[in-house]
Amino acid sequence: MSEKVQIRSEGAPAPAWVFSQGVRKGPLLQVSGQGPQDPATGEYLHPGDVKAQTRRTLDNVKAILTAGGATVEDVLMFRVYLTRRDDFAAMNEAYGEFVAEHCPSGVLPCRTTVFAGLPNEAMLVEIDALAAP
Repeated sequence: MSEKVQIRSEGAPAPAWVFSQGVRKGPLLQVSGQGPQDPATGEYLHPGDVKAQTRRTLDNVKAILTAGGATVEDVLMFRVYLTRRDDFAAMNEAYGEFVAEHCPSGVLPCRTTVFAGLPNEAMLVEIDALAAP
């Protein structure tokens, strides 16, 4: 039986609640939901700009993937949470650019998008990931 290991990265915001940035067990790495925060200050960035928030959020996810020995290419599934349906196109554009840049194989990760309330009013988007490095 493989050990469960906590993953931490200075390249992503410290968890504000009672959870890990990421957890690896065996061949799987789960990254907790990330938002558009500055890793150094924890400040929420790009108010009202879901495209910029999506890119920052994905960069935070990527930092945790890297700390856990994975890449975006290793991601099996992204889950995207949006606060407004009207933001879908802009989020999807930023997301598409990100995965095209980081998935050279052309095999794109699976994705689910859900519309929900998020823990901080400044957040327009939150994204988590499941990878198999």
